Amino acid sequence: MTDDREEIKRIEEAARAWETEVLDPALERSPERARDFRTVSGHSIRRLYTPADLADFDYTRDLGFPGLSPFTRGVYPTMYRGRLWTMRMFAGHGAPEETNRRFRYLLAQGQTGLSVAFDLPTLMGYDSDHPMSRGEVGKCGVAVDSLADMEILFDGIPLQDVTTSMTINSPAAVLWAMYLAVCEKQGVPYDRIGGTLQNDILKEFIAQKEYVFPLEPSMRLVVDTILFGARHLPRWHAVSISGYHIREAGSTAIQELAFTVADGMAYVEATMKAGLDVDAFGPRLSFFFNVHNDFFEEIAKFRAARRVWGKLMRERYGAKDPRSWLLRTHAQTAGCALTAQQPYNNVVRVAIQALAAILGGVQSLHTNALDETLALPTQEAATIALRTQQIIAHETGVTHTIDPVGGSYFVESLTREVEEEVWSYLHKIDDLGGMVRAVEQGFPQKEIVDASYRYQQTVEAGEEVVVGVNRFVAGVAEPVSLLRIDPEQIAEQQVERIHRLKGRRDNGGVQKALDGLRRAAEGEDPWGQDLLMPRILEAVRAYATLGEIMGVFREAWGEYVEPAIL
Repeated sequence: MTDDREEIKRIEEAARAWETEVLDPALERSPERARDFRTVSGHSIRRLYTPADLADFDYTRDLGFPGLSPFTRGVYPTMYRGRLWTMRMFAGHGAPEETNRRFRYLLAQGQTGLSVAFDLPTLMGYDSDHPMSRGEVGKCGVAVDSLADMEILFDGIPLQDVTTSMTINSPAAVLWAMYLAVCEKQGVPYDRIGGTLQNDILKEFIAQKEYVFPLEPSMRLVVDTILFGARHLPRWHAVSISGYHIREAGSTAIQELAFTVADGMAYVEATMKAGLDVDAFGPRLSFFFNVHNDFFEEIAKFRAARRVWGKLMRERYGAKDPRSWLLRTHAQTAGCALTAQQPYNNVVRVAIQALAAILGGVQSLHTNALDETLALPTQEAATIALRTQQIIAHETGVTHTIDPVGGSYFVESLTREVEEEVWSYLHKIDDLGGMVRAVEQGFPQKEIVDASYRYQQTVEAGEEVVVGVNRFVAGVAEPVSLLRIDPEQIAEQQVERIHRLKGRRDNGGVQKALDGLRRAAEGEDPWGQDLLMPRILEAVRAYATLGEIMGVFREAWGEYVEPAIL
């Protein structure tokens, strides 16, 4: 320890000499660029980092080894030396047949996992023939109205050999039941089914606003799926706690991480309250984060996230299984960072963001296509986005060693700063009574609104440079080929399919299943050990439509109307 102090003292003396001999003259020439601190993304960034900035740094406490607490260097001992991250490209558009073709194409191009984008009516729990669906069927994702559509969506894809992620929230339990029913028809046992259900309803109230039901029954559905998954699907993640949409709504990186972790805490507490031991479901919780433009901040965010979650699971919730301590995460490059102006610049942005995610140690990654700010990606643009990951994986050398940025004075200092600021937010949320109460009071919503407004002010003032938007602007728009979707044509196809389905199914059996579901939703039927999932599965297998099942819940629970947040 004495030798360490002497070494730090020597470095500090050298730094002071550098300031006197080199920096002071530079300050006189360019004081604005060379000043001691610059505020970037809310952080005070020093002009230079040295061991003096990590004077109390402890290797075991702050860094350690990958796969071991505090997980700064990664959740697995070998990380990408043992296995690359899953290349899971988000895809879905039009009718199920079209998305099935895109899935098959991406798998043939080397994609290693599926990720389903649903259209807006599906996300809101409406069938394609509902008046609220008009003009939106198949437009921002694939239309799925019933088990019949899900069968087409995964036709010819062996679901025992591929993991599937489904970006769905309010109707998550219903779409999951449809997927499980397809697996049943393929003969895939539940213990072979792997994948992830987004199913993070709290971030819908906070950011994305695709809620349907009030908070309490919405949380009931999430807990129900966690319980069902823990009992029957050992390889499935029943909830993907998602900061991505929080960041897309305008939050800072700190807010994204803090609010996501707080959402995760709420799910853990609600599931434990329902009677399940934390280690029975903790290993199957997963996360989903955004990857924005500030390269080193994003790396630090992932490293700090693992430390915070591991400590919470061990110390607050008493998890004994080391797998419960692991924050495993999917990531997606920032959609809100893409620009319609000079869209080919987006290829560069996505590559840099993807590299930050990989250096940050993610387990799964989606890279956005260059045209996604204008339309759903074309096959060509999606291929470039996938090739971006493959080039990073196989040509850059960043996977040759684990945590290549570990030990950087700057990265370690920034990781520590991010972690401290996240804990500060978590303490505030605790004081409000937890995340559910905080959401009811509008705390995270207001924090995000304020952060988004502040950022937009800096862009409009030119303080935050967005290439091609407020600086280096081109006079002529770059031509980009776009994928054209005709919602009316797709709606006609889907409506006809619904009518044919209702004409050939056992409508008496459907009604019986929906009546049983209604009783369970209203708390009058204990069948299925108080879980809704068995009743939902029964309705799905009978070919009840998404709208019919969600209609039962709407009748039982009502719909949520967000109050004004002042």
